[in-house]
Amino acid sequence: MKKMQFKAVALLLAGTMLTSSCIGSFSLFNKYESWQCNMTDNKFVNAVVGFVLMVPVGGVCLFVDSLVLNSIEFWTGDNPVAENVGKTQTVKGQDGRYYAVKTLENGYEVKAPDGEVTLFIHHAEDDSWSMTRNGIEKEIFHFDAEGNIHPHMGTLAAK
Repeated sequence: MKKMQFKAVALLLAGTMLTSSCIGSFSLFNKYESWQCNMTDNKFVNAVVGFVLMVPVGGVCLFVDSLVLNSIEFWTGDNPVAENVGKTQTVKGQDGRYYAVKTLENGYEVKAPDGEVTLFIHHAEDDSWSMTRNGIEKEIFHFDAEGNIHPHMGTLAAK
C-alpha cells in the first residue's frame, strides 16, 4: 500500500512542476492560429484547412506550448518563440552605465543614460548594418554574397 501511495505522491509532485499555475503567452499556438486564419484570401478555404489541421498541427502546437514553451517562459521570463519587437531591455555597458535597448523590426534603438539615442538598422536589400546618431547615418559593415563581413572603416570614430 505504501508503494502505491508513494507513486501517487510522486506523480502529483511531477504534475505540479508541469502545471505551475502559469497561463503563459501561447506564442507558438497563436502563430499557428494566425497563419491558419490568413493562409489564403478566402475565409472558407481557411476554415476547411483549419478543421483538417486542427487536431494534428494545432494539437502538437498547443501541447508543446503548454508543457515546454510556457514553462520556459514562467521560469526565465522569456518565451523563445515570442516576438521581441518593441521589447526594451536594460543593459549595462562597458563604461558601467545602463542603456535602454529597444528591439525594432529591423534593428535596435539604444538610449544612453543622458538621453542620446543611437539606432542600429539592418538593411535587407544590401545586407548591411548602419548606425544613426544625431540624424547622421553611417554604414558600419555589410555582408557579401559568400557571407563574409566587410567593415566600413572610420564609422565608429570617437565623437
